[in-house]
Amino acid sequence: MSLFDFIFHGRQKSAEVAKERLQIILAHQNGGSNHNFLPALQKDLINVISKYVSVGEEDIRVALEKQGDYEVIEVNIVIPEEAKHEL
Repeated sequence: MSLFDFIFHGRQKSAEVAKERLQIILAHQNGGSNHNFLPALQKDLINVISKYVSVGEEDIRVALEKQGDYEVIEVNIVIPEEAKHEL
């Protein structure tokens, strides 16, 4: 790898970095397998997404699944048809 590649192509995109940091934080917080944060996470997601699209509590589902040695948070968001035209 050349110095040019290292400087310009070696950097991760900010979204990738944010995703990795969130995974680390959630893994750290979830060390005791305490899943009490899921309702609060769902409420926060509703508040943030509602700034851009009209969604209700029933439109966002947050679930925790065990996949091997990892616990994975799955978030499903149903965007109403009329809101899709705004995006």
